[in-house]
Amino acid sequence: MPTLGEPAPAFELPDQTDQTISLSGLRGKTVVLFFYPKADTPGCTIEACGFRDAKAKYDSADILLLGISPDGTKDQAKFADKFELPYSLLADAEHATAEDYGVWVERVNYGKKYMGIERTTFIIAPDGTLQHIIKKVKPEGHAEEVLALLQA
Repeated sequence: MPTLGEPAPAFELPDQTDQTISLSGLRGKTVVLFFYPKADTPGCTIEACGFRDAKAKYDSADILLLGISPDGTKDQAKFADKFELPYSLLADAEHATAEDYGVWVERVNYGKKYMGIERTTFIIAPDGTLQHIIKKVKPEGHAEEVLALLQA
């Protein structure tokens, strides 16, 4: 996992509209990059809708929200449409960006081991460095938690 103060790992990924978004193209903005395991699942929906509901507050602070998961663009589009998510959801289908950020990890569910996303949020400063890393995120209230951290 990258370290605070270091440059955030670069990425260039399609969003739910097939528009390519690159971290280098976002210089000058504070970016909240939240990794979630799977579109349209209970925890991920709670987290994504929390960011949706707080988006006006993020916009007024000039903070850009980006969600990212290993889902493809079609699944991201369905998720965004179903829950009216007003920000980009990046498709990291090959999980290369998740690996670069250290969140593609071995997980266990009902005794079965598999590789997947560890729910984590990165706050990237306007100069492209990592300002905050929030690990083992609890979806409920996370959007407000991140906003409070940014305003502190």
